Amino acid sequence: MNRQIGMRIPPKLGAEGIESLAKWASSVGIDVIDVPYFNEEVKTALETNGLEVGSIDGLGAVGQTKLLSSDEKVRLQAVESINAQFSEIASLGGRVIFMCLVPEDITMNRKEAFSIWRETFPTIVKQAEKENLYIALEGWPGPAPYYPTLGTTPEMLRAMFNEIPSKHFGLNYDPSHLVRLGIDHLRVLTEFGDCVNYCHGKDTEILHEDLYEYGILAATFGAKYDFSEGSWRYTIPGQGEVDWGKVAVRLDKIGYQGPVSIELEDHRYWGSLEAERQGIIKAKEHLSIYFK
Repeated sequence: MNRQIGMRIPPKLGAEGIESLAKWASSVGIDVIDVPYFNEEVKTALETNGLEVGSIDGLGAVGQTKLLSSDEKVRLQAVESINAQFSEIASLGGRVIFMCLVPEDITMNRKEAFSIWRETFPTIVKQAEKENLYIALEGWPGPAPYYPTLGTTPEMLRAMFNEIPSKHFGLNYDPSHLVRLGIDHLRVLTEFGDCVNYCHGKDTEILHEDLYEYGILAATFGAKYDFSEGSWRYTIPGQGEVDWGKVAVRLDKIGYQGPVSIELEDHRYWGSLEAERQGIIKAKEHLSIYFK
């Protein structure tokens, strides 16, 4: 199995600038870079260093989004903006749009947000189809205590994909979120394999002693680690619960052709440029066992 390995851009590496980042990433064997925006400068920097663009953050569609505003006029303006971005991205050769759909009001329940989504997204998906782009939904549940993000659980994914059955509207498969929620991450690939448009290389360790302390709730007085709520913590691949060998077999079976892109969220590899570099390198080394 020969699959590209990519990376999202952590903050210290990103602060070096796209040209410096691309040069370093290429030197350590990264193939693909996910970017917050895509323009001629970014495209040139990647191509000069033999890299490809991976996912591109949807304009105003990562985190609290006006696409899920309770104000109809605000929603329509957000749709116009992202549809214009789609056209620009397509003209530059981009293909995958990353979205994490947190309602503008994080106290909004998911059922209400889904009703708004049903009105908003058919137009967006039609634009993606027109431009030959592929939307990839991120499964981060969103902030505690409401966890309002759409597209996090099989229940919601099933409802969304039944509502808009399009190859151009799919899933960013990230097993780390599924593990922390107690969802069978391999079964998700079995049920929703046809919907996978992108894949993140990130893991989760379950902290069993802390699971006794907090259960599945967020710790009342603060978690012990960054990228944690108490009874779990995000890690680089190979230091959590995910069996990447089994993930690789299932991605191959469903015919997924895209990269596995490292999303660095691990307290051990955070806080400095050197720590981030070490985290990316170690994550790539582990993924390369199964994907190279």
